[in-house]
Formats: sequence, C-alpha cells, structure tokens
Amino acid sequence: MQEHILIIEDEQIALKNLEHILVKDGYKVTALDSGIKGLNLIKTKAFDLIITDYKMKKIDGMQILEHTRELQPHTEVIMITGYATVDNAVIAMKEGAYHYIAKPYKIDEVRQIIKQALLKRSLQMENQSLRKQLNQKAKLPEIIGNSPPMRQVKKTIAQVAQTDISVLVLGESGTGKELVARAIHSLSSRKNHEMVAFNCGSFSEDLMANELFGHEKEAFTGAMKTKKGLFEFADQGTVFFDEIGDMPPSMQVKILRVIQEKEIMRVGSTQTVGVDLRFIAATHRDLRHEVDQGHFRQDLYFRLNVASIILPALADRKEDIPLLAYHFLAKKNRDMGKTIKEIDRTTMNFLVNYTWPGNVRELENIIERAVAMENSDVIYPEALPDHLTQLAIETYRTAPEGKIPTMKEQEKRYIQWVLEQTNWNKTRAAEIMEIDRVSLWRKIKAFKLE
Repeated sequence: MQEHILIIEDEQIALKNLEHILVKDGYKVTALDSGIKGLNLIKTKAFDLIITDYKMKKIDGMQILEHTRELQPHTEVIMITGYATVDNAVIAMKEGAYHYIAKPYKIDEVRQIIKQALLKRSLQMENQSLRKQLNQKAKLPEIIGNSPPMRQVKKTIAQVAQTDISVLVLGESGTGKELVARAIHSLSSRKNHEMVAFNCGSFSEDLMANELFGHEKEAFTGAMKTKKGLFEFADQGTVFFDEIGDMPPSMQVKILRVIQEKEIMRVGSTQTVGVDLRFIAATHRDLRHEVDQGHFRQDLYFRLNVASIILPALADRKEDIPLLAYHFLAKKNRDMGKTIKEIDRTTMNFLVNYTWPGNVRELENIIERAVAMENSDVIYPEALPDHLTQLAIETYRTAPEGKIPTMKEQEKRYIQWVLEQTNWNKTRAAEIMEIDRVSLWRKIKAFKLE
C-alpha cells in the first residue's frame, strides 16, 4: 500500500523541492504552505508520516506535533528547521517527534530517516492488528468438543458466520444454544457491535413489546421519558431470540415485520425507526411441528430458518464429557480460588455413564458442586451428588443377567426412580435432575411414564 506523507513548509521553494523528491520516490504526498492548513487537515485525514517546518507563523511545528500526537498517535512526525539548536531538538524529541533535521540537509539523509520512520509506523500498526486479533480470539466463546457431531456444529458455525443470514439453533435445554449464537456473532462482520439475547418465555406480551421496541414518553402510565428498546440498542449488531417457540402469535407478527421491513416503531409512537439487525433464534421445541399445529407462523419460521444448527444432547457425544469436565474444573478452580488437579478415574466413569438429562448445563453444575465439596487435589466420587453414584450401582446390580441396559433404559429408570422418590412432585424432581419442568414433561411423555 502506498504510504501517505504530509509536508507542511512555509518556504515555497523548499516545499516544492521536497514534494518533487518524495513523489519521485513513490510516496503519495500532500504539500501545504502553512501550519493552519496543516492543522485543519490532520483533524480530518490520516497520514503515515508528517514532515513539518519548526518555525511558521501562527501555528508552528511544535503545535503540529502536539495535535498529531493527540489526533493521530501512531503517525510519526519529522521536524525540519533552519533555526536548529540542541535545546529545540531535545524538546521536540521529548514531545514525541521521530527526528529533528537541520537545514540545509542532505536529501539522502532525509530519505533514510523517512524510511526508518515509516518502518516504525508499519511495525506499530502490525502489532496493533495482532493484539486486536488476539483480543478477538480471547473473547470468542469456547465451544468444547471434538466428537463428530460437534465438529459438524463448529464447521457450520464458521460457514454461516461469514454471511448475514438468519440462523435457527435447535437442541434440548442446556446444550449451549446461546453459546453457539455468541460464537456466530463473534465471527461475523457485526462483531464490533452489540449482540442482545432475549428469552421469549420470560416476559408477558406487553413487557416483551416494551423491552424489544422501547416506548415514547407518556406512552403509558409511568413512562416518564422515551426509552430505546433492544432492537435500537443492537442496531448493526445481532439479536438472539432464545426459546422463540414460546413467543405469542401476535408478537410473531411484529417480529416478522421487523425482519422484512428493517424498521421498528416504539410503543406509543407513529414514527418508524430504521434498524440493521442480524437474527439468530433458538428453541428446544420441534418448530416444524408447532407450525403444523398452528402455534407458530410459517412465514416467520421460514424467515428464521434460512440455516439451521442442531446441537446434540450430551448423551449423544459421550466422548466430549472428559474434555468438558476438565474445562469446567479449570473454570471453577479460578472462580473459587482452588487448585484441584484432576478427576479420579472412578469419578470420570460415573460422569461418562450418566445420561445427562440436563445436558452440558447440568454437567457444569455438578462439577461446580464437586469443586466446592472436594478438599483434596483430586475429585473423588464422594464429591458427586448421590443420584449419579447410586443410579450406576443400582442399574447394573438389578439388570437382568447377561443383558446390559441401553442408555434410554437407564434414563427412563432414573426418571421413574426420581419421580417415585418425590411422590411425583414434578417441580421437585426437575430441581433434583437440574432440568426445567418442560424438559421433564417431554421425557415423561416420551417414556410413557404416566
């Protein structure tokens, strides 16, 4: 890329000579004959290097240097003057000038100093770019897992992130759907703007409209001032709808309009506001079935499901459990100030053989509990909840001779056992299993336990 040099020199002959030489050397050059013109220009235009005369009327070289340091901190400044003194040179260098050249100067010497100044600038910009890349990588949500299903998930994330299409993330509760959404946003061209997450099952319809669209002053009782909604806050960024299947039909119509028209209207307003948004939605429901049943709008479904990512249940990627367990161990060590080094082999067997109805979220919670309970530098089975260890013992002790139970049989027996222990108190049973009531209800229905 051609470097751009600004020359500020009030002696016309010296200005033209230096401009001619630098253009001939292949640089892009802007030449100005006063400090005022130079100062006005550096306020609006960036340069790789500024060469300025020290002594000029009204705005001198030191003022140019001062403003350059403030406005363009990575731009190098070379001071040239016919009034060279040691004191002036020392002051200029202290204030951040790259070099101080006395007139009359040798042109080869100036060429060499310019090359060195531009090299320094180039290295600074390269380092800044590398630091920015490292920071972006550090902020990327870490998706743990090398199993075939997770390798496919990561591949799809990388593909869809480079586009601006809407994405539908499907999977059971606790599989990490929001983590996938954040990974897509972090890898996209919108990464420097906001991503807002909104749980569609947590708000009434009126509150949902207020949170998403905002409101005008006095739009309703208590609206003391205008409030921007999440759509406006996330302008040029990403909106993530968690549990989109729980969104009321009337709100679905409004969301469809935002996607189609790229504009919103605050509650109590008659004026539209343009928004530029990328949409990612997630649900544990079978959204295609919800469309067939008339519970979810078909046109919104197609708008959101331009691309889809299906997250596997943790039970379907058992080989990732040790990786995840050690990842959460390191995380909880940091959080609690502990130094637990490893997970006992028997403990890991319990973790791998468990059916994980609460998926990755449940695993994280159990590792957190184990780290809190364990006083040694190894997590032993005693630090695990009773239902993990008792289930494994009971399952294999009572299994019919010669028959190893399937994963589904184990899960069914475990859910049946917990329900019996709680006298079929589903809220309590869901708390013990660390899953939500909806997931428990679906499993009861799937296993025909009622």
